[in-house]
Amino acid sequence: MKLINKRLAATCAACAIALSSGLAAGISPAVAGGRHGDGHGVHQPATRHQIPFTAATVTQNADGSFTITWAATGARSVSVYAGTDQNRISYKRAVAKGSAKATVTVTGLAAADRWWFELVPDRGESLTVADRSLHLASAPNFRDAGGYRTAGGQWVRMGVLYRANDLGKLTDADVAKLKRLGIRTDIDFRTDSEITASPDRIPAGVTYIHANVIGTSGVGTGGIDLTTEAGGVAMMEAGEKAFVSSDSGRAAYTTFFTTVADPKAANVVYHCTAGKDRTGWASAALLTALGVPKATVLEDYLLSNVNLAASNAATLAAVPAAIRPGYKAVLDVRESYLQSGFDEVTVTYGTFDNYLRQGLGLTPKDLRALRAQLLVG
Repeated sequence: MKLINKRLAATCAACAIALSSGLAAGISPAVAGGRHGDGHGVHQPATRHQIPFTAATVTQNADGSFTITWAATGARSVSVYAGTDQNRISYKRAVAKGSAKATVTVTGLAAADRWWFELVPDRGESLTVADRSLHLASAPNFRDAGGYRTAGGQWVRMGVLYRANDLGKLTDADVAKLKRLGIRTDIDFRTDSEITASPDRIPAGVTYIHANVIGTSGVGTGGIDLTTEAGGVAMMEAGEKAFVSSDSGRAAYTTFFTTVADPKAANVVYHCTAGKDRTGWASAALLTALGVPKATVLEDYLLSNVNLAASNAATLAAVPAAIRPGYKAVLDVRESYLQSGFDEVTVTYGTFDNYLRQGLGLTPKDLRALRAQLLVG
């Protein structure tokens, strides 16, 4: 039971402040265009985009092959080239070819830390993509934060920004892989007690930044009703609101935004314990600031349910039956959790632009730097 309570405290850490405070709660720099239809998007001037791809994904399969899917407006054909370094793609021969809209499977590639694929259309600029997952067994929610298309037609760069769960369990091989991938900065959103229990294992020389979202309010489970699903949901929604409005949350996410906008910090990994709540809001806020549509932001947010399915099932099986309904809600990410954060933005700041500028203190110059660093097209 002591172990279960410890797990619950760690899982609920992201919500502790809400409970204690009573809250209900080729690269070319460019500026993203478009505004989200729900009012959450940031108004940005439209710009002319030359990357014709409206969709592009890479999935590494269990047998080592890769499935690549794309759609390119205005193109007639697309050639695919591959490399183990995104800046050193081999153009000796295409590993696949297809029409403007196609799904192909690439086989026969040697084992590597990561394979990159440049999609070269017969019209327009190319796009370089990779499997979003880093396939780390010790950190299943470690994935690339980029690879998404904005409403204005640009793409969030891959290979410079990663989101993750607890890095304290990384194996020596995983740490070596992060070094080879060029991780330079580690932003840790956890509390002091979480860090003491599981300090990050990162390559030597990586800059470590502690950006405690919850602050010093402490972690506790008193007053939480986990015997019902509604109790767990209420707790998670309150925590999401706290990320937006609390002093510690605003300070932590200001640090996050200013760090990822700095080219000298790249490549950056940011994380909490499960990589789904504090990290989830960081990703959702960042993608929204970059002009990524709300549906795509939600898709990225909910991906944690897939990546953590096995570990969550094991955890839930060890929990007393009486609290499983609420505990499952705590382990999950759900659309209502993320929406509660955006609702808090509206209630407190009126618009997402105001949240960035008033809540996080970001200047127009900061936002231009952010988009220059993270957007292509």
